[in-house]
This record gives sequence, C-alpha cells and structure tokens, in this order.
Amino acid sequence: MREWRHDYHNHLQTLKGLLALGRCGEAEGYLDQLESDLQSVDTILKTGNLMLDAILNSKLSLAEKGEVAIRAKASVPPSLTVADVDLCVIIGNLLDNALESCRQLPDKEERFLRIYVGRVKEQLYILVQNAVAGRAGRKGGRYRSAKGEGHGFGLRRVDALVAQYGGLVNRQDEPGVFATEIFLPL
Repeated sequence: MREWRHDYHNHLQTLKGLLALGRCGEAEGYLDQLESDLQSVDTILKTGNLMLDAILNSKLSLAEKGEVAIRAKASVPPSLTVADVDLCVIIGNLLDNALESCRQLPDKEERFLRIYVGRVKEQLYILVQNAVAGRAGRKGGRYRSAKGEGHGFGLRRVDALVAQYGGLVNRQDEPGVFATEIFLPL
C-alpha cells in the first residue's frame, strides 16, 4: 500500500494518458490491476473511519508479512476535530517508523507492534509501541528515524500536525521498546 500510494500520481498520469488516447480498454485493465493490488490488504481492524481503516489495515498487513507480532485495538468517534487525511498522515508515519524498526531486528521472535487508538475523556488517544534494537537513536534531543540517513521527516511531520490541532506528543524509549503517545483534542 505504501508503494502504491507513493506511485499514486504516476498511476493517475498513466490513466489520463490512456483515456486521452481513447484507449479505454487498456485503462480499464490498468484499473483492474491496481484494484487487485489493493485487495491483497487484509481487514484486521474496523475503527469506524474508512480512511483510518485503510491506512491501519495496510500497515498491519505489512507487519504480518514481516513476521511482527501485533496487538491492535482502535475505534474513533464519528466526529473528529482532526481531518481524516491528517490523521492518516500521523498514523502512517508512526507505523512506517515502527515497522522499519522491527525490520532491523534479525530475531523475528523479538518483533512486536502494539497500537491503541481510542477516546480518552475529551481526547483522541493514539499509542504506538514497537520493538527496537537497543535504544532509539537521538540527535540534538530529537529521535531519529531508523530509515535511510535517520532524517526523521516523518516524526517532524507528526509533531507539526499534532501541534496544529493543539495536541500533545510524548515519546519514550527503553532498551528494546519505543513508544509514542499522542493526545488530540476532540
């Protein structure tokens, strides 16, 4: 799903090009292929929010394929103050980092991912805990991503979105475990 989303604009341009050339049959075949790719995502959670379900289930399907032990529970109120797209960016970035951290553990028995999303008083509470090799890396007081150069763009994006909605981010680490808690006002 992550790769498909990354190529989303390329897919759209391809479809527009086929349609502009009047090659509707080929465009239909292309759409069928994309649809079959998306159907390979299992439905693990139903939160009550379709966009959140899509991102959570795609990431959890990747976790299962990566032999990561999963404990997940999620439900959201019907009315949120955070835009669905922003909520998906937050969850998607947290889970991308968590899965990358789990991938770096050679012993599959040590890999785990715990997710909780729900209402706590008048807040939307998000908790993501994952396995990490040793302790999470920091640079200049900020946690670094385990991906690539450790730039942490995803974490900064999460922090900016949470701040935009007047929320709070709390990150903690100890040997073998990294956790992010987010509180977003409802």
